[in-house]
Amino acid sequence: MNDVEENCRRVIERIHIAAARSGRSGEAVRLIAVTKTVSPEKIRQAAGLGIRHIGENRLQEALPKRDLLRDLDLTWHFIGHLQTNKARKVIENFDWIQSVDRFDLAERLDQQAARRIPVLIEVKLHDEPSKSGMPAAQLSDFLPRITGLKNLDVRGFMAVPPYSDLPEDSRPYFRRLRELAALFGLPELSMGMSHDFEIAIEEGATMVRVGTAIFGARQPAL
Repeated sequence: MNDVEENCRRVIERIHIAAARSGRSGEAVRLIAVTKTVSPEKIRQAAGLGIRHIGENRLQEALPKRDLLRDLDLTWHFIGHLQTNKARKVIENFDWIQSVDRFDLAERLDQQAARRIPVLIEVKLHDEPSKSGMPAAQLSDFLPRITGLKNLDVRGFMAVPPYSDLPEDSRPYFRRLRELAALFGLPELSMGMSHDFEIAIEEGATMVRVGTAIFGARQPAL
């Protein structure tokens, strides 16, 4: 068994254990394999173990991988910061967009879409200036506007808490996102990465975005 296969099995097992601790089935949590700088060969290995959801941060990096993996039944999630001038290409090449964080972007996606596409609103729950996201205080104004767009199917929220070496430090942010989703009646919560996904599952994550724990340390950009 190679490292990717062993890591996949371990991550899937951890997902099921964390879900059981929160009284849920592991099947209720989608594993999004984050493949930034990961080769198509390694993605194919992960797909051989049942990984079906792939998360990419960069359009230019994702496109050649998609071409090489078209024979696989994969669902592609765009999870990076999205510029409005790339909206059309992202709509054409991704099945989900997890990083809608402003109305001009939502409008552009809606205009470019030839189909109804599932989206998540990226929510900013902290004050780090380098991070993107819709401030939580603006959601009550933003949601009625974006849900009025005919081609965007708003499913829920995504968030990235401030990094900490202690996974438990992420819990208040995950809990806050769960509370916001409940307040607005949205079912999907994309939260938790390699170092804290078990805490996210305990707090209600329906998607976890895991890269390093599956593929190892990130390599230089392709």
